[in-house]
Amino acid sequence: MTQETTLGLTPSECALQARARAFSLEVVRPRAGEIDRDEQYPWDIVKALAGAGFLGMTMPKALGGQDASFLDAVLVIEEMAKSCTVTARIVVETNMGAISTVTAYGSEAQKKLAARLVLEGDKPAICITEPDAGSDAMAMSTRADKHGDTYLINGKKHWITGAGVSRLHFIFARVFGEQGEDLGVGGFLVVRDEAEGTPKGLSVTRREKTMGLRGRPEGELTFDNLEIPADMVVMPPSGFKRGFAELMNAYNSQRVGAGTVAMGIAGGALEHALAWAKEREQFGRPIGEFQGLQWMLADMQTQLTASRLMLYQAARSRGPDGSAFPDPMIAAQAKIFASEAAIKIVNDALQFFGARGYSRDLPLERMARDVRMFTIGGGTAQVLRTLVASKMLGWKLPQTRDGYAPKPSNNPAKNPAMRDAAE
Repeated sequence: MTQETTLGLTPSECALQARARAFSLEVVRPRAGEIDRDEQYPWDIVKALAGAGFLGMTMPKALGGQDASFLDAVLVIEEMAKSCTVTARIVVETNMGAISTVTAYGSEAQKKLAARLVLEGDKPAICITEPDAGSDAMAMSTRADKHGDTYLINGKKHWITGAGVSRLHFIFARVFGEQGEDLGVGGFLVVRDEAEGTPKGLSVTRREKTMGLRGRPEGELTFDNLEIPADMVVMPPSGFKRGFAELMNAYNSQRVGAGTVAMGIAGGALEHALAWAKEREQFGRPIGEFQGLQWMLADMQTQLTASRLMLYQAARSRGPDGSAFPDPMIAAQAKIFASEAAIKIVNDALQFFGARGYSRDLPLERMARDVRMFTIGGGTAQVLRTLVASKMLGWKLPQTRDGYAPKPSNNPAKNPAMRDAAE
């Protein structure tokens, strides 16, 4: 019995995993080091992913997708991440995040537009983070002012994945009505057309110099009276006032994807370490015969299996009230555990190789740089811990100086207001 079937995968899921593994080894791995070194987006790999049917898998068949599950996407992402983090992130962002949000809440025209772009090889860009609004997303200052049937967007976003290569942009902005009233936060779709170029009012003003994931641009976007028609507003059921939470709920799939990338990097690193433990000899015998290294391997495998189980559970889960997205608490726990475990696994795998592991001749140093991102991006490990605690307590836990207030108790003995009213 294979390890995969013991983790509850069906025969069809195992077949998909095997196909993704072969693609990763044959197509992706030979290019991974070059992608990192040249810091160039791998359009050849994107084309190959599209040809293999790994882009837009989770979209409905009516839109050209495969009606694949988030778990199907997770299986593909993990195998890609064993070879190349950038490729794995492309699979994440063409199956989760922005595309799943548009599929859930967009109009039919918006869905068709987004699906066409993804199937053509586009990686949609989620534009939410700002210089002064990172973990505190509600502090965003980018604004969309309504003028008749259009909105004018002004502001700045940074650390936008795909800046300069993405065509579809999903921009979060604070919305103001024609009388200047604050309507809440909305999502807006903007397309950078290859023939006509970047829309007037949208500019890429900086590319970040990143430690890892170098083949995938992270950049700063500036909006200067960017005009967006009203039919490009993604409107969730609750509208602007409460819709931000619904749009962000869709981000739970992205968190599962990010955790899977980290787990996949760790799995690839462990495979290198295991092979080296059998091949490398010191003191007249393979280093895998030394108990200290055996225990390291056992701990690495245990952490990897635990990460895999949590992420598979998160991918299979559904949020409250029948949401089509992963449960936020399960997704947060999975990303916290997998991303932190992955850093340790990769570091320990590098240690197996000694000075060789520190060399650029092996992929371990690239993996060590890449994996460090995943306790940060998509919700830091600290912010996600706050999310988990809030679900446990049943309280809202805003991080403002005013702090939080627990929900009033239904027990009169513990709620003075109720006790006074009863008397």
